[in-house]
Amino acid sequence: MGARCSKFSFCWFHSHLKPSVLESSDLENGGKSDRNAFPSFTEFSFEQLRAATSGFSSDNIVSEHGEKAPNVVYKGKLDNDRWIAVKRFNRLAWPDSRQFLEEARTVGSLRSERLANLIGCCCEAEERLLVAEFMPHETLAKHLFHWESQPMKWAMRLRVALYLAQALEYCGSKGRALYHDLNAYRILFDKDGNPRLSCFGLMKNSRDGKSYSTNLAFTPPEYLRTGRVTPESVVYSFGTLLLDLLSGKHIPPSHALDLIRGKNFLMLMDSALEGHFSKDDGTELVRLASRCLQYEARERPNAKSLVTALMSLQKETEVPSYVLMGIREETASSTLPLSLTPFGEACLRMDLTAIHEILEKIGYKDDEGIANEDFVSESKN
Repeated sequence: MGARCSKFSFCWFHSHLKPSVLESSDLENGGKSDRNAFPSFTEFSFEQLRAATSGFSSDNIVSEHGEKAPNVVYKGKLDNDRWIAVKRFNRLAWPDSRQFLEEARTVGSLRSERLANLIGCCCEAEERLLVAEFMPHETLAKHLFHWESQPMKWAMRLRVALYLAQALEYCGSKGRALYHDLNAYRILFDKDGNPRLSCFGLMKNSRDGKSYSTNLAFTPPEYLRTGRVTPESVVYSFGTLLLDLLSGKHIPPSHALDLIRGKNFLMLMDSALEGHFSKDDGTELVRLASRCLQYEARERPNAKSLVTALMSLQKETEVPSYVLMGIREETASSTLPLSLTPFGEACLRMDLTAIHEILEKIGYKDDEGIANEDFVSESKN
């Protein structure tokens, strides 16, 4: 009986183990068990979005979405109580309404838990607006460069790097490998503290502005020569983000590469992390950053190899992001506690004596298996 109970309780216990926070594994459609996690793409009316944002009130402007005037992002709330981020473009940004709608619908067809997904748009008269999932916990730039209570932990920095690489790999697999002006303001944190890549940078360039900021020190060299964004350009920008994560500062790649070539990579590391990471892990992340920042685009890794390299570096994989981020649990998404029967609680404790007593009480017989209807009823209560 002891062996059978042990085996049964192990099976029950294993089936209820909480998976690693890195193992949701199905990044598309919110996971296989939750196909309705993301809303379908919707074309909103201008009045709907005006109402959702309280008339585009300045009180609802959210700078954490990394956009600057004249393209402003507003926080809004739909009638179904869903929070949204609404990007309102300059009137000259998208003169061709068909091009805007085509781009918005294409980007809106993407669905991943690594993206702050585009869930709608509005194209009326001269108005051009995009609607995305709202991310309540600000940007990577805020948590790296302007933190107040605590610096971002090493394990969380590694997780940000991995999730971002996974987002880029997913987008590339869907034919959207180009991302415009990838930087620390484009990475947002959702209600659970998980990092997500803003969908706004996936829209093809228009009169909205240039693909990169005016700071030439952080611009991919081939973009300076041709003015065109390539998948390799995005990897270069990913390398600059790795430098951000390593240093907690926005360090020009040329300066960082000089330090790396001089084997002074520890000078790159955020002093707030001293004693909280291994030299081997730091060396590996520096090496990965330097590969991304190669002058010749063909020498840079692709998104898939970045994911592979970063998976092996992950730390504290069982710890939820909101814990690593220091976000209060009540502000993270809450789930109802699992309600267990006495049998379930005994299995969770691996208490074989209690399991045996319960099975005897409900008439379980070794040779007959679990065929007693009373047992089924007990398990459901």
